[in-house]
Amino acid sequence: MPLYKTEKGLHLWKLVHRFDHNPAFNINTEIEILKKIDHPCLIKIKNFFEAEDYYIVLELMEGGELYDRVSRPIKMKEATCKLYFYQMLLAVKYLHDNGIIHRDLKPENVLLSSSEETCLIKITDFGQSKILGETSLMKTLCGTPTYLAPEVLNSLGTAGYSRAVDCWSLGVILFVCLCGYPPFNEQNTRLSLKDQITRGEYTFISKEWKHVSDTALDLVKKLLVVDPSKRLTTEEALEHPWLQPLPMFDNPFGVEIVPDIRPKPPLVQLDAISSCPIKYGPTCVSVNAVIAIVLLGGIPLEKTTVVLQQLSGLWQTTSPRELVYLLH
Repeated sequence: MPLYKTEKGLHLWKLVHRFDHNPAFNINTEIEILKKIDHPCLIKIKNFFEAEDYYIVLELMEGGELYDRVSRPIKMKEATCKLYFYQMLLAVKYLHDNGIIHRDLKPENVLLSSSEETCLIKITDFGQSKILGETSLMKTLCGTPTYLAPEVLNSLGTAGYSRAVDCWSLGVILFVCLCGYPPFNEQNTRLSLKDQITRGEYTFISKEWKHVSDTALDLVKKLLVVDPSKRLTTEEALEHPWLQPLPMFDNPFGVEIVPDIRPKPPLVQLDAISSCPIKYGPTCVSVNAVIAIVLLGGIPLEKTTVVLQQLSGLWQTTSPRELVYLLH
């Protein structure tokens, strides 16, 4: 993701196109969830802009994606997998306790705070998440195929599924972290990807698993259970012998984990930008261009709003060079 510079440091910013054709994606739900959640292992929103497209400013995670870490030729140590997975479980348990189902858990959506092995992780990307009641079921077919739970593939938009789908995805992530390859893949010539998942048929390559403990393997198997009613919940997974007891889990964040969602103050919005009419021309600045200038140039939001208000109807015909000069 591109970086956004502010007086408080660098942040990530995510561009979401207004006319996204994915029926499972909901920008309003993502923003609502990001504003409400407060957990050390869930990404924090810093700001949100709405113009021609949507811009979400997030805290910077310098270690990149977990996907990049597990894709390296040298596999992660089991102790490192354990630390990361423990944090993932805490984060997903927090979401479930607050009626939120992620629905797209995968290594690409787990960010690392640094390049150090013993670092904080944060789950991100709530574009396909769902806010549910205690007994609600979902029916939308969404998520990344390799990480989809059997009941999602079997539902086809008719039968319902629950928060247990996240626990299946966590099992797939743990599998990949421990051995470096996915349990289900499209290169299988005997079964389709859907049949592999719905039957729960995956293969352990002995040479890739010979250094993995039996307790770690047991946790994987208990998460990759086809019947969601028999699959471990996040609470049960946290009590699994593989995660008990280790001193590193006493307080890995050095902060108190808040058990409930707390309201956040409203985010600053560039109303002056989003409310301006758009005029296109060879030298004019579009709404998206203004947003990009603000984000990439590290320009304070308050100054941007004041300058645009002063320019009023003239800013649409201001060249990018002139606008950058005025904003700085």
